[in-house]
Amino acid sequence: MDGVLIVNKPAGMTSHDVVNQIRRIFHTKKVGHTGTLDPMATGVLIVLVGKACKILQFLKDTDKTYQAEIALGYSTDTMDVHGQILEQKPIDWNFDFEAVLETFLGEHQQLVPMTSAKKINGKKLMEYQRAGQKIEPIYQNINIYSIQPLDPEKLLFEVHCSSGTYVRSICDEFAKKTNNLGCMKSLVRTSVGRFDLDDAQTLEQIKTNPHFYSILSLLDHLPCIEIKDPQNVYHGKPLALDTDSDLVLLTHDQDPLSIYQKDASGLYRSKRGLW
Repeated sequence: MDGVLIVNKPAGMTSHDVVNQIRRIFHTKKVGHTGTLDPMATGVLIVLVGKACKILQFLKDTDKTYQAEIALGYSTDTMDVHGQILEQKPIDWNFDFEAVLETFLGEHQQLVPMTSAKKINGKKLMEYQRAGQKIEPIYQNINIYSIQPLDPEKLLFEVHCSSGTYVRSICDEFAKKTNNLGCMKSLVRTSVGRFDLDDAQTLEQIKTNPHFYSILSLLDHLPCIEIKDPQNVYHGKPLALDTDSDLVLLTHDQDPLSIYQKDASGLYRSKRGLW
């Protein structure tokens, strides 16, 4: 079984839990996902099955949209309401919700939460936190394309952002910008790239009637060249191809075969076999 599943992840499961469920459903170990979703969060999780696991680095649909709610009045060690309370103070409501959200627009560096799975020196940040080890704060470049209020009374907002954005950090920073303590109360990932909740299936639906998106459909941003004899590709030989693109997808009998990349000489060499 090869292809891409769009899963509507339930609350209370890690992304790895979802992967394990898919492995059991299809009796294969070749399953992965394209971006961790917090256990408390729900929504769109892209899961790669079989040969599709090989295309992760070439996916173009990586921007994400979330709906999140902010809790004010206290901070926690996980930047969400499920963590240990670190500090409390009265809420200062003297702010304009929409105006403060707009300050997040554009490119900037964001603090990576210690609860994240981002690896530093081969170790996840959450593992440093669990072991009580302190390390220097880690920042990464992100881009907020749009951010808008959905319910000012609940401090509910929607954000469209680049891959690698941590919404809990937005909630924490929002509180600091308004002279408050705060954390993330809820989180729903409503879309990843071209896929949204309308495309997503529950795990129960996947058990009974799974809908797979093909590898070709996820790589439709790459020029596609049909190869009559695949033997040179199987052996990784460089090819002269009639295209100017840096990356190309080679197919045989309309099946994905390999991704080739242009080298300095103008020839194309195998970047990733897909058989």
